[in-house]
Order: sequence, then C-alpha cells, then structure tokens
Amino acid sequence: MIWHQAKQFSLAVFASLAIPLAAHAQNGGGGGDDGLSINFAQPIAGVEIDATGVLRTQRLDLQLTNQRLAATRRLGGAGALEPSELRKVSLNRLEKAVATALAAGEQPSDEMLSLAGLTRIQYVFFYPETNDIVLAGPAQGAFRDPMGRFLGAQTGQPIVQLEDVVTALRAYSPGVPPTRTISVSIDPTPEGLQRMQRYLNSLGGLVQPGQERMIAATLQQNMGLQNVTLKGVPFTTNFARVLVEADYRMKLIGIGLERLPFPFASFTDRSSPAQGSASAMQRWFFIPNYEGVSVSDDGLAMQLNDRGVKLVGESEMVDSTGKRSAAGRVNRASQAFCADFTKLYDRIALMLPVYAELRNLIDVSIAAAYIQQQDFYGQAGWDLSTFGDESQFAVQNRTAPQQVETAVNAVWKGGSLLTPIGGGINLQPRQALTSERLLVEADGQSDAVKQLAAPTGIDPLRWWWD
Repeated sequence: MIWHQAKQFSLAVFASLAIPLAAHAQNGGGGGDDGLSINFAQPIAGVEIDATGVLRTQRLDLQLTNQRLAATRRLGGAGALEPSELRKVSLNRLEKAVATALAAGEQPSDEMLSLAGLTRIQYVFFYPETNDIVLAGPAQGAFRDPMGRFLGAQTGQPIVQLEDVVTALRAYSPGVPPTRTISVSIDPTPEGLQRMQRYLNSLGGLVQPGQERMIAATLQQNMGLQNVTLKGVPFTTNFARVLVEADYRMKLIGIGLERLPFPFASFTDRSSPAQGSASAMQRWFFIPNYEGVSVSDDGLAMQLNDRGVKLVGESEMVDSTGKRSAAGRVNRASQAFCADFTKLYDRIALMLPVYAELRNLIDVSIAAAYIQQQDFYGQAGWDLSTFGDESQFAVQNRTAPQQVETAVNAVWKGGSLLTPIGGGINLQPRQALTSERLLVEADGQSDAVKQLAAPTGIDPLRWWWD
C-alpha cells in the first residue's frame, strides 16, 4: 500500500491483481413448481482466457443456467440424483468404470464426472477386505452450468468434480515424493512496479478532483500485465482456474471494485492515511484451516471436521526501483478485512460459488495427501493407471492463465494515495496431517461410520452407494 500526499485533496488508487467475475447464486423464492428455492437471479461470470493467456471477464447466460436447473429437477430422483446425507464413492472402482467407458469409445458420464453428486468430502475410508479407497460425504443431483462446472440441483452450489480429484491425486501419486505446496501468486513485474513508482512521483502532490479515471487508467497502463505463478498443479487444469479466479475475486472485494450482496467493509473502506507508510504494499492470500482433521486409531478412516478457509495478510515495502521486501508494520485495516472475510467465508461462498469450489479443492487436496501418506495405494494395489495417465483421462484441457490485467480503483479519501497489490493462495495439505494437528479419535466415531458405509454385498461393478 503506497501512500502519496496530495496537495489539497485525497485520492486512493488501488492497483490489484483481479478482474470482475460476478458469479452469484442467490437463495430466494421462485424455484419453479417443484418447491425448490434455488434460482439464479444475479449475473454470473467466469474466466475466459485468450490464446496469450490473459484473463478477461466472460458474461454467462442466466436463462440457460435456469433452464438446465429446471431440466435436472424434472428428472426427479433416479439413482445419483437423489439427495443423500452420506454418499460413498470408491475411487478405484470409479477408475475401472471410466476405463471401461473409454475402452468402448465412450466418454465418462456426467454421473462419473460429478462423483455421483458429492457436494463435499467429509470422510476418506480404506476397506482392506475389498481394497476400496472411498470418499464419502453429502450428495445431491447435479447439472452443468454454462461454464461446464457441476452445480447441485437443490442448492445451486458447486459439486466436487472428478477432474479436480484426479489433479490432486496426481499431486500425491503412489511411489513419488509428496507435493509440498499447491499455490498461486499473482504479482506485478519489477518493471511494472518501477513504472508505477515513477508515475506516482511525477504527480507531485498536484492531484485534483476529476482526475480519478485518468490516474487509474494511467496506473493500469504503467503496471501492465501481472504474472501468475502456480506451484503443485498444472496451469492448464480446472484446479488452477479456481485458484486464480478465487484470488482475483478476493482482490476485487478488498479494493472495493466488487461489492458483496450484504454489508461488508472492504479494505478501502477501512483504510486511513494514519495506518500507512510511504512505501508500504499490502498482500493477502488464502490458506486452509489446518485444524479439525481426525482419524480412527487404525488410520483407515479420516474425517474432515472443519472446512475453514483463512484469509491472511502481510505487508511489503517497494522502493523506487520496484524491488519488494518484507515490512514489519501491521496494517489494522488489512487485519480487519482478513478477519471478517475469514469469519464470513461460508456466507461469501453461498453468494460467490468460486469460494465453495476453493473449499472443495482444499478438502480434495487433504484427502489425496492422506491417501498417499497412509499408502492406501500400495495396500489396495492401485497405481492410477487410468487417472494418472493424461493421454487416457485428460484434465489439462484449459488455456493456461499465465498473465492477468491490472485492475485499478480510484476513490478520494483522507490526504493520501494508497496502492495495495499482490497476494495469492497457498495450500499445504500435509500440514493438516502432522502429528500435532491430527486428532486420533477416542470414541471411534469415524470408524463406526466407516463400518456402516462398507460396500458389503455391493455389486463389484458399482462404484458408488448410499
């Protein structure tokens, strides 16, 4: 956050690494004659990436989304469309079903691609007697929105997608060192920061009302494109798309370019010149809440108790050459913004589905890390022969988001010029599985659920059951 003293008025310019992606699923009446309440009444947008990898906004057709939702509901409750409090999906059986379809020249069904409608991963089970590695959690009927992602027919919230599970499994594959970090960081170039500093210095404290748009446009031009750095998963996956989009949207909310549909103060709203220094820059990034993972005493059952996602912040300094370094001073406005975003995360996820997707990716990553850590692969004799082979089951089918355009907001405030930029998402799933965090259950709750969920008497070809 860079503060520039104006001669008479105040101008706040927030250079962020974000683009508007207003994907809203609004609860309310009017779900049709079936009595379901979900309907899409607000604009939905996604990410469109051109051939050069620059992300831009894409508006979606709400009427088409609602038509698909209504068609899904009309199908009633056959098979996986029925809601379930605890649906079980055997990953190795599912892989066999997908391999069988591919061998027959067919594509995997939507039921397979949506993991039979799992809305979250609550448990990971291993059954030595049948060699099944099982993901379990609540489920409902699923349909595709115009972006191609699966949403729940009851809630309109994102469904866990097979391609994301496969991406995570590959990050924690059998017989290879575990992936330490899955992260995305969207950062300005040193050249862009240097140009920005030169321009801010050239203003000379002579900023006047009415110049906001011009200054914002010039800052955007000087900053140029931001670089996306991704670790742990390929650029060309849906997993990466969610990470980048979630980061974008958080920055927009933070700098006041996007407003949530309920009272929420942005970083801009909370800021004051007294909290900044002459060359400070704020960075925000998401991390998982690594607490709340429990296991059975034999390690064959794991439960994700707490699905928290935390937004945290750090300050940096930027000098006239564009070089960044850590700053020791804590910004109270940044702290408050992060704390409220974390506290209200579940509510935000209801309004902005990308944050429900991000929460699912955290669950998927921890589940995959646990499967590898416990060597369920070896115990089951499962080598990911299909899911681990991109030529057989492709997940790298998106245009890589390697650069983004700078978004700039300009508002008058106090007597200073503010510019917070940067941030990202940092997932270290194995942190949730360290001995000091992993809780071994004394009451055997997860093991009891595991026994009730066992595939006893299930057709060997059936890959999911309730």
